[in-house]
Amino acid sequence: MRGILSIFVFIIVLAGCSSNANTEKQSAGGEQAVKATPQSTSSQKDSIDEYQPNSQVTDDRSLLKVGQTFSDDKGKAVLKDIKQVNQTYKIGDVELTVKEMKLIHLRPDYSMIDYFHVLTHDEEFDFVKVFVDIKNTSSKKVNVAPIALMKTNTGETFDWNKDIYLEELNGELEGGAEKSGNLGFIVNASSGHAHDEQSTDKKKKEIKWIEITTSDVFDQNHKKISNSKKIKIEF
Repeated sequence: MRGILSIFVFIIVLAGCSSNANTEKQSAGGEQAVKATPQSTSSQKDSIDEYQPNSQVTDDRSLLKVGQTFSDDKGKAVLKDIKQVNQTYKIGDVELTVKEMKLIHLRPDYSMIDYFHVLTHDEEFDFVKVFVDIKNTSSKKVNVAPIALMKTNTGETFDWNKDIYLEELNGELEGGAEKSGNLGFIVNASSGHAHDEQSTDKKKKEIKWIEITTSDVFDQNHKKISNSKKIKIEF
C-alpha cells in the first residue's frame, strides 16, 4: 500500500514539473511574440493597442506597412503612408503626444456612405489620420482641442469640425485626466464643403506633410491660460 502511495505521489510531482515547464515555455514564447509585434515594442503605444474601434471608420491598427489592407463591416482601408511620430508637445499644463500619422485610402461600406457625404461625394477617398494622447498635468480643469486646424502641403485647410472620427477629444479635461484617440480629415476630395475649387490640381499632389494647430488652452472660467501651438509632421 505504501509503495502504491509513493508511486502515486511521484507521478503527481512529475506532472507538476511538466506543467511548470510547459508554462515557462508558453511564457517565453509569449514574450517573444510580444517583442515581434510592432505595436507592443514601446509603452508609448499602449493606448493604440487598447483603443476601441471607431463606430464610423474602419479600424486601421493592423495597417503597419504601405500597401496593407484591412476590411470590416464599415469598409475597406488601404495604407498609403505612415509615420511613427511618438513626440510629446507642451501646451501650458497640457501634454499632447502625437503617436502616429497615417495616410489611408478608404472605400466605405455602402451603409456608411451617407455619413461621409457631408464632406465628400466620392465613393472612396484618402484621409489623413493622427492618433494622439492628450493629458492635463495640472490639478485644475482645462478646455483644449488637440487639433483646432490642420493644413497640408497641397494647400488644403481643415478646421476641427471636419474631423471624421468624432471621438470627443476636444473640450473639457479634468485635472490629471488623459484622453486618447484618432482625428482624421478627408484630403483631395473632388467635392464637398471645403474642396470644390481646384480639386483636379490637388489630386495630382501627394500629401508630404501636415501642420497641426492646437487650440489655445482655457481654464474652467473660459479664460485663456496658454497659447496654441503649431506642429509640423512630415511623412
